[in-house]
Parts: sequence; C-alpha cells; structure tokens
Amino acid sequence: NKPANFEVPMGMPFKDLLEMAGGIREGRTLKAVIPGGSSTPVLTAEAAMAMTMDYDGIEKAGSMLGAGSVIVMDDSTCMVEALTRLAHFYYDESCGQCTPCREGTGWLYRVLKRIMDGNGKADDIDLLMGVQDKIMGNTICALGDAAAMPVESFLRCFREEFEYYIEHGKSMVKG
Repeated sequence: NKPANFEVPMGMPFKDLLEMAGGIREGRTLKAVIPGGSSTPVLTAEAAMAMTMDYDGIEKAGSMLGAGSVIVMDDSTCMVEALTRLAHFYYDESCGQCTPCREGTGWLYRVLKRIMDGNGKADDIDLLMGVQDKIMGNTICALGDAAAMPVESFLRCFREEFEYYIEHGKSMVKG
C-alpha cells in the first residue's frame, strides 16, 4: 500500500516490514513474496510470513536476500502472468554471448507466452523445468541463473495455476 525504500535492520520479521509498507490492500490476502529481487525464488505467503529479513531467515524459507528488493503479490496476482513478465525481462537482458542463456531465456519466454495466449500444451511445465535446469549453472555470468531460479520456484509453489491456465486457456485468478 505504501511502496517505498525502507532500510531495516537485519533480522526484522517480514511481517513487520510488510506492516511498515502499509500491508496488503484492503480486501486482499498475501499470496507470494519475492524477498530479494526478481532473480530470487518466490515464496508462498506462509513461508514469507514466518521468515526474518536476513540471510539465514530467507534461506531457511527457501529463497535468498539477493538485492533486498522485496516484491509482494496479493491474491489478485496471476502467477503465470507474473512469471511471463519476469521471463520477458531476462530474455531482453541476455547479451547473447552464451548459448544456454541466449537460447534458454528465449525458450522460457516463448513457452510462457504461448501458455498466456491460451495455446499451452500439457507438457509445457516439464519443458519449462527442463529448460531452466539446462540454464542453471551453465552460463558465463549470473543472468542465466537469475532467469532460471524464478521459473523453478514459481512452478514448484504455484503449479496448479500453470496447470489450470494450460487446461482452460485462461487464468484461474483473472478468468
């Protein structure tokens, strides 16, 4: 509700940071948090509300502190759309020098876009997991890993939304 830059002490409970930032919009509930910027794994609301904002607390929850740029999503967020936007960003940012990143980010974005266009295929989730696995740890710089980590965590934490989108050709959140 109050997006801003907050400098907080290490170890602050995430729920206190969320309250400091104005909480979740009225009538909505917390759905997901990316605690360290777009390149770090997404967390479910339950995991985020139990974590502290420090290296160990965020790692224990299943993510990383990264740049410390917290992204909060409420229950109106379509996770397929959110991941597609992230994938598009990394596809645009790839310099093209190394093949896993150049080709992999393109594949990730195109498959996610196909799902969003209502043309998803039953094996697209496995395809996305396979592509991100081929990128992870196989690039010259960290951009490839940054592109792959969100894919794995979004699919692990919110797989049912991706399956629904593929089966019905539309978002289970936005209809």
